Amino acid sequence: MSPTTTKIKIPTSVVVGLVLAIGLDTVVQICWKMAVSGIPVNSSAIEIASRAFSGPFFYAAMLAFAAQFFNWMRVLAQADLSFAQPITALSYLTVLTLSSHSLHEKISLTKILGVTMILLGIYFITRTPYRTTSTLNHP
Repeated sequence: MSPTTTKIKIPTSVVVGLVLAIGLDTVVQICWKMAVSGIPVNSSAIEIASRAFSGPFFYAAMLAFAAQFFNWMRVLAQADLSFAQPITALSYLTVLTLSSHSLHEKISLTKILGVTMILLGIYFITRTPYRTTSTLNHP
């Protein structure tokens, strides 16, 4: 390692919180999809809401969304939003994988390239400090 290269150490609690955020976002997205599966495309907004709200997937999504909120508040107390938010884009990869496997959705080359670009962006984001102390200590 050269003298100008420094290894950034991200606290375990931030890593766990980010992994949980990605997992919870994935659950929310898959549950949303399952909540509206089987509803005819030409249904009115009232019919869509009525059918979606009456199923267990809607309530699972709401529960995961509530857990996601509290987890996110904990993560943001420890890390900058500009660091944490881009990392949660990994949920695009998990949603793509689960929707392909569980919902039998097609994965196109364009989607694969898009997720690859997201992964590259996340790699570069993780090379930056997780917390900018100079702005957080400002009165």
